[in-house]
Amino acid sequence: MDVIRENIDDVNIILRVNIEKTDYAEAFEKSLKDYRRKAVIPGFRPGKVPAGLIMKKFGNAILAEEVNKILSGSLSKFIMDEKLPLLGEPLPDEELQKPVDFEKDENFEFVYDIGLAPKADIILDKNSNYDYYIIRVDEEMIDRQVENIAGQYGTNVPEEEVHEKSNVRGNFIQLGQDGNEIAEGIRPEGVLVAVDLIKDESVKNEFIGKKPGDVLIFDPVRTFGSRHEVGHMLNISHEEADKLDGHFKFTISEINIYKPAEVNEELIKKAYGEDSGIKTIEEFRQKVKEEIANSLKQSSEYKFALDTHNSLIESIPLELPETFLKRWLMHRNKDFTEEQVNNEFGDFIKDLKWQIISDTIIKDNGLEVSDDEAMDFARRVALSQFRQYGMYNVTDEQLDSFAKMMLDKEEERDRLYRRLFEEKIMEVVKEKANIREKEVSNEEFSQMMK
Repeated sequence: MDVIRENIDDVNIILRVNIEKTDYAEAFEKSLKDYRRKAVIPGFRPGKVPAGLIMKKFGNAILAEEVNKILSGSLSKFIMDEKLPLLGEPLPDEELQKPVDFEKDENFEFVYDIGLAPKADIILDKNSNYDYYIIRVDEEMIDRQVENIAGQYGTNVPEEEVHEKSNVRGNFIQLGQDGNEIAEGIRPEGVLVAVDLIKDESVKNEFIGKKPGDVLIFDPVRTFGSRHEVGHMLNISHEEADKLDGHFKFTISEINIYKPAEVNEELIKKAYGEDSGIKTIEEFRQKVKEEIANSLKQSSEYKFALDTHNSLIESIPLELPETFLKRWLMHRNKDFTEEQVNNEFGDFIKDLKWQIISDTIIKDNGLEVSDDEAMDFARRVALSQFRQYGMYNVTDEQLDSFAKMMLDKEEERDRLYRRLFEEKIMEVVKEKANIREKEVSNEEFSQMMK
């Protein structure tokens, strides 16, 4: 058995694997004996089936199995010994591969096409220029965030009559076509209705000015425009909501309006905890500004990574075995048509080039991600997610628990590790290249991202 390499070009090679009878004869005979010992064939006792019958019924299949074992092992060993940087996986050559006849042949030749990853020559020095955009935090942005925080800690305040922003609580009673109450109809009590979410403007206008004890009659499905939402509101099943038709009587029992919290020391304590050290409104706004800046930094980092990807992909010439890769994609995705592969091939090639470039930077710079780094990063991700839901005063125990839960999920863990390697790659670029910092407004940045 031998493997012969034929170079087509820098990224395409052919491997010929020649397997002779002496390579598989011993294993083949052993497998025949095992089949004979285990075979269950009517008319023969176990282990007493004639060898000739076993050979006739199972010989070709056993031979194919043993030859394929040798083929797979020899291919894998050659690829590992030669340290071939494979793209995809070996594919049988459609032109050079001769038909294989396990019934007649004793010696076999298998011909495979191999796609190789090109070597990426990456130069990062002070002659390489990259722009880094810093988004300016203005007073308007701080005001909006302060309002958001105040809104998260607001309270419901009773009102005497309904206004556009009122939350109205009351009791529904289903009416029949004659306008009378249905005795066994739907009658949920204490239902909360947000006036500003009413889709039907005429019904919304009817609510305005009403007081506790007043009654309105309307079709809830038409009023709110969603059977799913109405189903939850009336506490009925999806099936009932799908069939619901007609009017309800709604009697107002309570009217409230949600008032944001006062921006004072009490709000600061609620938002950041008793021991935050933030005492004054000025310190509060400064803290908000820092948080906005940190949040915007993520956007800056994202654009920097995006621009860096594109710049490196465009500036580093990488020849890829595109014909082979299209074949491999069709082989890997049996349901793909040639048109689908062609339509998506450009994005695939771009992602593949970045993978080659990033792997090269990781290897050349000895980049690694430790378990401690992964845990710390998971905590940061967890903290960011908590704050998106208005939870600013999160304990270390909560963060650790959430971070561990993320790392316990294989897909989530891989995603976190990839992001960490991405961060390290960008740090290498920042360290070695010339970074030109440019301050822009949020509007200017948003326009660039379009």
